[in-house]
Amino acid sequence: MPGVRQTVTTGAPREHVFAYVDDYRNVPDWMFGVTKFTPITEQTSGLGATYDAIMKIGPKNLKSTLKVTEWVENEVVVLSSIDGFDVETGWRFSSDGDQTLVDVNFDYNLPGGLAGRALGALIEPVVGQAVKQTEQALRAAVETSATA
Repeated sequence: MPGVRQTVTTGAPREHVFAYVDDYRNVPDWMFGVTKFTPITEQTSGLGATYDAIMKIGPKNLKSTLKVTEWVENEVVVLSSIDGFDVETGWRFSSDGDQTLVDVNFDYNLPGGLAGRALGALIEPVVGQAVKQTEQALRAAVETSATA
């Protein structure tokens, strides 16, 4: 499964960063390309919470239904696709002195054949850029809201 790994470092407290990332309403504000992130279960946080998501990459809208498959408050959130675009994204939170470290992984599978190659040609050039923009947007959002 191809993917990207990144570490976000911020001066905001870990509990604040976790709460911000864990709140589905914030996702389109900081996650590159996400235009929709809507809960489809009554549970909107924690293990088992499920969401419909749309990520726009270039001219393509990638739809996925994501379920929280691992969740420990202030430590980890992992979402895995159960339908649509095959993706798994994980967020692991730790502290280093006054800093919060967020280790991010974004793994995806492309379909086979011509469709997969065409989608890969769209996705692969922007994945690294998308992760960097996501990192910058997340850091700015949590640092601004932590001081508010």
